[in-house]
Amino acid sequence: MADAKIRVTVWNEFRHEKKAGKPAEIYPQGIHEAIAAGLRPDAALSVRTATLDDPDQGVSEKTLAETDVLTWWGHTAHKDVKDETVARVQKRVLEGMGLIVLHSGHYSKIFKALMGTSCSLKWRDIGEREIFWVCKPGHRIAKDIDDHFVIEKEEMYGEHFDIPEPEETIFISSFAGGEVFRSGCTWKRGAGKIFYFRPGHETYPIYFDERVRTVIRNAVHWAAPVANAPKQDYGNRKDGWWK
Repeated sequence: MADAKIRVTVWNEFRHEKKAGKPAEIYPQGIHEAIAAGLRPDAALSVRTATLDDPDQGVSEKTLAETDVLTWWGHTAHKDVKDETVARVQKRVLEGMGLIVLHSGHYSKIFKALMGTSCSLKWRDIGEREIFWVCKPGHRIAKDIDDHFVIEKEEMYGEHFDIPEPEETIFISSFAGGEVFRSGCTWKRGAGKIFYFRPGHETYPIYFDERVRTVIRNAVHWAAPVANAPKQDYGNRKDGWWK
């Protein structure tokens, strides 16, 4: 990816923001546009947006073929994502496309398919303080982040988080109510890298927070495919390596 821009597709179900209420007030252009706005100043990125109600649910074969990293925000419409949509995205992740799953995307069909678990957790929405603690200083995803940062009002997610053991836990959150949560985790599936990042409840202006934007931007760079990613079809090797 050194010689070309990283092609990012910011996907959002875009349902909350179409109704009167807090999400529409905070994100009148949609959560996807707020996330994209945090990425576009980076000259190394080429950013587009897509939503659930777009043709092919925003992730056609062509769009995915032209995407190096896909970010995914969903909440109220997980059930409306078609199984064939999930299959297309999963195939591209296995082939090397990066995937960044945000907030309530933990319950998305694609995240559950890639994790193989329920991805369930505890939650409480009373607008309480969340502290993000950096567990891996020096990691690419934590670049330019201090040893912690604070969000004053957020929805609480609490353990147990039913996910496979992360390959890396980049952040842990602690909440005013006492709960803790693995809030920034990585995995690899096939040739693709996956990052789950917890913040982003639709009734708080989380995606305008510069620390949150920095993490997502860092994660895009981390998740971008590498040139020597392993193939998914190795073929029939009739001869040994010594032939």
